[in-house]
Amino acid sequence: MDRFTRFPDAPISHAGIISRTFLDMGIDRFIAACRYVHELPYGYNSDKDDLMILFKEKKGTCTTKHAVIGTLAVELGLPMTKTIGIYAMTEAIVTGTQAVLEAYRLPYLPMIHCFLTSGSVRVDLTEGNRNGKKRPIDDFLYTEDVRPAISAKAEYLLYRRALSEVILRRQELAGVTLKQVLQAREAGLKVLKSRI
Repeated sequence: MDRFTRFPDAPISHAGIISRTFLDMGIDRFIAACRYVHELPYGYNSDKDDLMILFKEKKGTCTTKHAVIGTLAVELGLPMTKTIGIYAMTEAIVTGTQAVLEAYRLPYLPMIHCFLTSGSVRVDLTEGNRNGKKRPIDDFLYTEDVRPAISAKAEYLLYRRALSEVILRRQELAGVTLKQVLQAREAGLKVLKSRI
């Protein structure tokens, strides 16, 4: 992944609710807004569908951090998209994953992560945060561009569709069922949360 300083910069104008929120905080440049969001602690929010939850709780995940900056980019007309990626979670990425893989007989656990894309630049605003991962995620089994504030339900449905139509067709997952992966995902989320 790239540093957020590689994104195009622009002054923030009164273009929408996120723009106004940053201006009210005294942040008047896009890169400064990226820095603010990047420096917020990593943490699960109480409502992923509330675009303002990041500001209310002063923390965020890849979902909420990228929803805010992606929405700001849209408000400012910057060429940027939010990308949902599904990666292969293993013990090398998250400590404790091996037990889940063994329990569900999987070579890896397909998990969602998201980031922002502008041309060839890809930025993860949770990279370097205590996000439960031992290293950045650079390789994905599947990616799809989405609107910045995609709902939690729509994100989950995208995940299920990608599993059924793409990921479970991979040779190394022959014989693995959708139910098996979805159950393993719940266990994987508990492992991730325990590492924050």
